[in-house]
Amino acid sequence: MGNYTADNGMHHVLIVDDEDMVLVSLRDTLAREGYQVTTAPNAVEGLARMKEKGFSVVITDQQMPMLTGLEFLTMVRELQPDTTRILITAVLSLSTVIDSINKGEIYRFIVKPWLREELLVTVKNAVQRYELICRNQTLQATTFAMNERLVILNAELETQVKRVADQNGQLEALNKATQQNLQHSVELCFKTMQTFYPTLGSQARRVYELCRVIGEGLRLSAEERQILEVSAWLHDIGLVGVPRQLIKQWEESPESLTEAERAIVQQHPILGEELAGFANPLKGVGAIIRAHHERFDGAGYPDKLAGEEIPWLARLLGVAVAYAESRADGPATLEMIKQARGTQFDPEAVRALLRCLPQATVPKRHREVLLSELTPGMVLARGIYTANGMLLIPDGQRLTEPFIDKLNNHNRVSPIHQSLLVFS
Repeated sequence: MGNYTADNGMHHVLIVDDEDMVLVSLRDTLAREGYQVTTAPNAVEGLARMKEKGFSVVITDQQMPMLTGLEFLTMVRELQPDTTRILITAVLSLSTVIDSINKGEIYRFIVKPWLREELLVTVKNAVQRYELICRNQTLQATTFAMNERLVILNAELETQVKRVADQNGQLEALNKATQQNLQHSVELCFKTMQTFYPTLGSQARRVYELCRVIGEGLRLSAEERQILEVSAWLHDIGLVGVPRQLIKQWEESPESLTEAERAIVQQHPILGEELAGFANPLKGVGAIIRAHHERFDGAGYPDKLAGEEIPWLARLLGVAVAYAESRADGPATLEMIKQARGTQFDPEAVRALLRCLPQATVPKRHREVLLSELTPGMVLARGIYTANGMLLIPDGQRLTEPFIDKLNNHNRVSPIHQSLLVFS
């Protein structure tokens, strides 16, 4: 397990390419960002470097002598499984993408010629993925140790009645620590998800608020409410394994996805179940996340469950997600959900949403836009800052032509790299 830190200087990046100009360009670009960069002119020497020390990220060209990039990254996974693997290629084959992602050999593709900003964002996300894996390993080990301790304490309670008061005190402290670990794990996953694709954070907040009032309105047990609420926060965590552009296409025009692209997106509940298992000790959260895109009529994914085969909390989560992600206005969204009773949604889950919705304070939808897509009348959901941290335009500001001109002028002098979020 590697060490993790928010300091770029503590992250080691290995670049493998048989073209000297590419090696120098990538090395200098990443070194200026503070990464510790090691280079190798071919896969054999790259493997030798990996036997000498650990790396957070490995970047390799596809077309190289002796071994291709994919063959090299397969060996990298055996040597250092947690290392994030990135492939650079001039020829992007969809079949190659799907095969490599399914096998877990790569995390991202970078297509030649690349944009510097895109490269840096990709490497930053790759480093964050590495940190998340390392932290999850630490949290998992901590939770395992606590569970072992709880077993020992329970045994002592059974055999030493006179120490009941002291033992209960120790259990209370351990349970508090476990809850703190759970909260920290959920926060870490949420921040990772929001950093990877900011609108996922907006979506999670909306779904959480709906699930919160549904849980209260149905008077679910404390455990069920906690499972439902954590599932709401993390229901889209599996999308960190899907390319950003594909997520955007899925959100804006799902009908335009190819079968292969749709298959990639529909794997996210499965990956979400796996990540949720690392992130928190609550039994049931992973299963709820996995099933939240199932349909009551059995036409959903990934397991084609139907009716009561779908966990009750997943049926509640599914209708909350549908309401939160709808781009229509409130009345139109409610009519759509009502029309889908008995097909897409469990009628009881729909009734629960309709009954509890008046008590919910649902945050506004956010969406990510490019600078070139800004138009007068849009309202910023997050303030825009310069590279030095100076506020250019505050959140909540309604954009006008002068504001947009100001941003474009600033961008020409000093490019704006942050994600731009506006209210939908």
